Amino acid sequence: MKSATLAAVPIRDIVLLGGGHAHVQVLKRFGMRPAAGARLAIVAREPHSPYSGMLPGFVAGIYEYDDVHIDLARLAAFADARFVAAEATGLDLAGQCLTFDDRPPLRYDVLSINTGGVPESGAASAFATPVKPIGAFLPKWRELLAGGIRHVTIVGAGAGGVELALAIAAGEGIQCTLVDAGDGILDGFSAAARRRALRALQGRGIETLTGFRAAKAEDGQVVAEDGRTVRTDHVLLATGVAAPAWAAASGLATDADGFVAVDGTLQSTSHRGVFAAGDVAAMVGQPRPKSGVYAVRQGATLARNLRAAALGGRMRSFKPQRRAMAIIGLGNGEAVANRGRLTAAGAWVWRWKRWIDLRFMRKFNELPAMDAEPVDQLAQDGSGEGQPAMRCGGCGAKLGADILRRTLDRLAIETSAATVRGIGDDAALVSLASGQVAVSCDGFRTMIGDAYRFGRISAHHALNDLFAMGADARFALALATVPLMADAMMEEDLFQMMAGALAVFREHGVDLVGGHSAEGADLGIAFTVFGGLGGEVLAKGGLRAGEKLVLTKPLGTGAVLAGAMRGKARARDVVAAIDSMDTSNASAVGVLRDHGVGGCTDVSGFGLAGHLTEMTRASNVGAVLNGPLPQLPGAADLMASGIVSSLQRNNEQALDDFVIRKVRPDAPTVRILADPQTSGGLLAGVPAAAASSCIVELRRLGYGAAVVGEVTATGLAVTA
Repeated sequence: MKSATLAAVPIRDIVLLGGGHAHVQVLKRFGMRPAAGARLAIVAREPHSPYSGMLPGFVAGIYEYDDVHIDLARLAAFADARFVAAEATGLDLAGQCLTFDDRPPLRYDVLSINTGGVPESGAASAFATPVKPIGAFLPKWRELLAGGIRHVTIVGAGAGGVELALAIAAGEGIQCTLVDAGDGILDGFSAAARRRALRALQGRGIETLTGFRAAKAEDGQVVAEDGRTVRTDHVLLATGVAAPAWAAASGLATDADGFVAVDGTLQSTSHRGVFAAGDVAAMVGQPRPKSGVYAVRQGATLARNLRAAALGGRMRSFKPQRRAMAIIGLGNGEAVANRGRLTAAGAWVWRWKRWIDLRFMRKFNELPAMDAEPVDQLAQDGSGEGQPAMRCGGCGAKLGADILRRTLDRLAIETSAATVRGIGDDAALVSLASGQVAVSCDGFRTMIGDAYRFGRISAHHALNDLFAMGADARFALALATVPLMADAMMEEDLFQMMAGALAVFREHGVDLVGGHSAEGADLGIAFTVFGGLGGEVLAKGGLRAGEKLVLTKPLGTGAVLAGAMRGKARARDVVAAIDSMDTSNASAVGVLRDHGVGGCTDVSGFGLAGHLTEMTRASNVGAVLNGPLPQLPGAADLMASGIVSSLQRNNEQALDDFVIRKVRPDAPTVRILADPQTSGGLLAGVPAAAASSCIVELRRLGYGAAVVGEVTATGLAVTA
């Protein structure tokens, strides 16, 4: 997130709930024209928003995954919006906050809802899958294909059901049956459009049963109210959408069907400052079918009115068209278009549909370039090259190892006899009357927009220093900084960040016993942590020749976070990196101890190469790293495209100590060794005979662990 200047201090929080077709346009428009004084956030269950109009084309094999999804993380970065990958489960209107099952409430000043509806025919089961939400349908569809499904029954012969049946038959060769409770297919379409679609269904061998009111779907068949049955392998529900129960339960005014009632400005008729668009909304006095077309058209009006609600200004009314054009792909290189009595069909209609769909997606996946990254002249070295001026957060914001080493040398720090281990190991060991205590401190400014997850990651990262020493964490002190904003916003960010940290501390039995807070340029947190030694100290100097090097987490957080800052990282890769950082190493320590661990450290800001160099020097041994090393998804691609952390070049100085074999020194597989890790894994030496079972146990506990090399008598090397 960008630091605020005094002239543009945020005073209002706009929160977008859901990544629907209207909200992606809000993000795009705010990115093109930022609103000084307003801060934007999007809360979405899935990091990639599917475009419903292209789902059948994806099922038919015409499009790839990324063709039919809008990347919300990239779009949020373009809009300078906070991206919160989470599922809200309720709305507290009195407290003006979203509620969740697994995290604290999130406050808003202005709220917009674009979540879509819920399946009209009920929830998913082992034998029946709703087509919407698409984000839940696609993983199930892949699972069905992998299982060799041969027949599906689609319940609902509207536009979505008909087009999906034709796509499945065309793309996968799976036999389909289409059933509907009505008298015919495509209710509301012209007779000509229905005839054209029916011919296409018959041409694909798709049986169509009308007047078939499905009563139940059980293993092996669908049963109608009149007793008719259809034998099938699985049921897909394409029967339309119903209102989510939480809308009415929250106290928002709704229509008779439970959809959020909004006026012409798309604002709730009962709660000003709450907006809704798309399928979840019902425009009072202007009912329209539940269609993505209307959500798309609402985007411009919604963006304008959210800006006005937050900062003042005149709102505009949305004028929905009476009839929307519907275009249905027929699965044979043709399509049929219908609006009222007008109908057109043929290959040219299919080409027209493709052009419309692809143009829409390009608006959000081919974004204008973000501000160019000027060279930071202060970071230039003798080569005449400088670091990017866009500096990374997280461990990418650490000072370089060379700067730190020179500073410590100049300070000539002296210690008393009470210091058993001082600067140089993961945590200091001090001797008190009651025994030895491990002490460490760590912190950084935020590198993600979700303050709660940032707090969790920061706590994990600070505790890693104690875990790497084999200590049990017990107490923590905090130093928090929050940028200047409206008081309520500063309080909310501090609350979210500290709530995340406290959740982690509670999970590990750590007491937060004090700290300090201050206003700063960026949101940030640092912790001093204290722990007791429950066993033998695990130190950097404990490696022994012949041991295998075990790493508990994959590498790549620096590259992925740098890519996220620049709007270049895929949303699913950003979420994977966040999940990895939000994983504790506590359980891994016990596994390593059980398998005879010698030396241990946590891999953080100086990268794997830097931290391994520290270990080998302290242990008076060498090491060989064997590729390929475990990496987070997307990290290698980002590094290959030139996206790296601002600390990368400084860290690469450690690679000068290594002999690099069978691979180019500038290959991403080598450069990943210098990638700064935030809340990274533990690197440990384990006896060779125990290494395989150690990895099996670590993976059983959910770690992406791997043997990455071995300890040698002398020298440092990297081999492909």
